[in-house]
Amino acid sequence: YEPGKDLTPLFDTIINYIEPPKGDEEGPLQMLISSIDYNEYVGRIGIGRIVRGDIKVNQQVTVCDYTGSKKNYNSKIVSLLQIQGLNRVPVESAKVGDIVWISGIENITIGDTICATDAPDPLPFVKISEPTVEMTFAVNDSPFAGKEGKFVTSRQLRERLFKELLKDVSLRVEETDSTDAFRVAGRGEMHLSILIENMRREGYELSVSTPRVLFKTDEDGRKLEPIERLVIDVPGDCVGSVMEKIGSRKGDMVDMHPQGSRTRIEFLVPARGLFGYKSEFLTDTKGQGIMNSIFFEYEPYKGDLQRRNTGSLVAFETGEAVTYGLFNAQGRGTLFVTPGTEVYEGMVIGYTNIPDDINVNVCKTKHLTNTRSSNSDEALTLIPVSKMSLEESLEFIADDELLEVTPKTMRIRKRILDSELRAKARFKEKNAK
Repeated sequence: YEPGKDLTPLFDTIINYIEPPKGDEEGPLQMLISSIDYNEYVGRIGIGRIVRGDIKVNQQVTVCDYTGSKKNYNSKIVSLLQIQGLNRVPVESAKVGDIVWISGIENITIGDTICATDAPDPLPFVKISEPTVEMTFAVNDSPFAGKEGKFVTSRQLRERLFKELLKDVSLRVEETDSTDAFRVAGRGEMHLSILIENMRREGYELSVSTPRVLFKTDEDGRKLEPIERLVIDVPGDCVGSVMEKIGSRKGDMVDMHPQGSRTRIEFLVPARGLFGYKSEFLTDTKGQGIMNSIFFEYEPYKGDLQRRNTGSLVAFETGEAVTYGLFNAQGRGTLFVTPGTEVYEGMVIGYTNIPDDINVNVCKTKHLTNTRSSNSDEALTLIPVSKMSLEESLEFIADDELLEVTPKTMRIRKRILDSELRAKARFKEKNAK
């Protein structure tokens, strides 16, 4: 082989240093399903590694559940696939250590064990965590709806969401009072943002709400909320700012120890306290911080949190953003849009450092006059705009805002687009409080 030309050295190293899979090849079949896929032709597909024995096409098997939440039932292996390179290829049989795709078993799910019919012996499996965060997925009803997507109706949105349930066992989808909106619950912001990104790439248009945590009530009637175990690895000089920010988000430090020039800190923090923190964290640590969180448990409600302390710059009219209008608006805050961008009334085009929203006219052009001054013809300089990713947009949007997602564009908008109606609704909300 030629050095640097292929992966032969890596493959040789794997063969020489990594032990082959161990297991009883002569024993009865035992295979744990660790992932699920879906195909319109064959239905659910179970993916897993064979721990004992071998498996063959058309073999009769028993499906077992270690938790005992459902009864054992018999089925048949209709097809058997393995990975070769980047492709799945059909095979007639597989043995211990092989990772295979099997179809033909109805209602198969993660955690099930495929066994020989004469030896139903389920393997232990960690129970899949229940959803802790929900969002509302709705039809895109903005003035620009239908311009970019292929799938824009509520029927198409409903079919796509319920289809996702067939291969994502930790997702929950519920109908709402409106036929155009659905409650979608998952295990975190990332879980739901992956679904949104996949749908966007497939040609769907939709609007999504800000993430909300799912609360529970215990036997004593206390309100419980999900708590995350947050692990943070930061440079030593950033520890103070991180602890201050997590403390303001009701987080409790449980461990801290140095690792060279860096420090690792563990917190128990409410899941809602992490909404919108990632961008702040990267800023506070100058991009050098690493954070990871995982669900810990439900604990009593920690109290109210201020989720966002910035206001939105909201477009006052529909049209095309121009340099003159943007130049006047950038003095109010940080912009998201550039000259030539199509905007509509109620669309969020930036944010300001004060808590209140500000209506701005970014479509406003300069009036021509007969009067000339020394600086009238100077070029207007715009500050570079802030481009946000899908995850950053979900963290940013306020409770009265939505994220419009299309195959080509993501726009943040107000739920109520009309500025007068929005002001009346805000006035009623303040009086109600």
